[in-house]
Amino acid sequence: MFAKLIRAIVSILMIFSPTLPHVFDLPAIPSGQDLNLDERFELTWSDEFDGDELDRSVWQTEWWVTMRKGGYWHEDMVDVKDGNLIITTAYFDDPLENYYEEQWGDQIDFEEYGPGWYSACITTNGTFEQTYGYYECRCILPKSAGMWSAFWMMNEGVYNVDGSGKDGTEVDIFESMYYKDEIWGYGDAVISGIHYDGYGEGHNGDSIDKWYANNPYEEFNTYGLEWNENEYIFYINGVETGRLSTGGVSQNPEYLLLSCEVAGENGVAYADRHGVGPMSMEPGETAEFIVDYVRVYQYK
Repeated sequence: MFAKLIRAIVSILMIFSPTLPHVFDLPAIPSGQDLNLDERFELTWSDEFDGDELDRSVWQTEWWVTMRKGGYWHEDMVDVKDGNLIITTAYFDDPLENYYEEQWGDQIDFEEYGPGWYSACITTNGTFEQTYGYYECRCILPKSAGMWSAFWMMNEGVYNVDGSGKDGTEVDIFESMYYKDEIWGYGDAVISGIHYDGYGEGHNGDSIDKWYANNPYEEFNTYGLEWNENEYIFYINGVETGRLSTGGVSQNPEYLLLSCEVAGENGVAYADRHGVGPMSMEPGETAEFIVDYVRVYQYK
């Protein structure tokens, strides 16, 4: 009930300014330009997730095969069925087998799998990348606090600390950080942003803050990014949410990622890393990130 009241307040605030809710740290309702997809873009690549297994000529899971924040990424948590990709997050007392330990075990940041929360990341690194265009995912978000799903892009130039994002930027088309917050009305909101200059002391980034989707933990929504040489333009259901060009826009090809992550550190889940709140699932329960398709377009 309170969440509905907050949504009504947001609607009133947006009469005066589309970004006024953000002044009060509230999500805003998408209200910018319409995408006009068919008029401006042509399809260059897609995966509709038909069939009964992940297309390994398109997606790979070796990008990260060790501990990931408060849990672990493992390819067994990925499934394709009924026309959807499904990334499941679940707890295991017995560690899952690491298929790549012999190959990657001597890496300095490699940590063996242990008991804990397991999820997954898939990426087109090495199989598909593109510079500029429009990138879209249609999905249902996983129902749990203490974790989040994401559709994002990367380029190895992200790690170059040179004061610029032009050589490569992590672009988070959406991240589902706010399942926890039904009281203040954040629960149906996602966030979008960018990161560049590595992830250490030189790190830089920016965000367009929180934006409402339509009942995203129960219904499919589309999350998109228009990327040109001047700016990143973010969309929810074909309506613009915000724009970023901080640090300069990436001029290099970027690959795609779909992932779920558990908040925490050293493989241990704990409350409020990235503000997601404590894990709301108990061992034995699962959360599913359900993706209908990923499509990539280029300007006509």
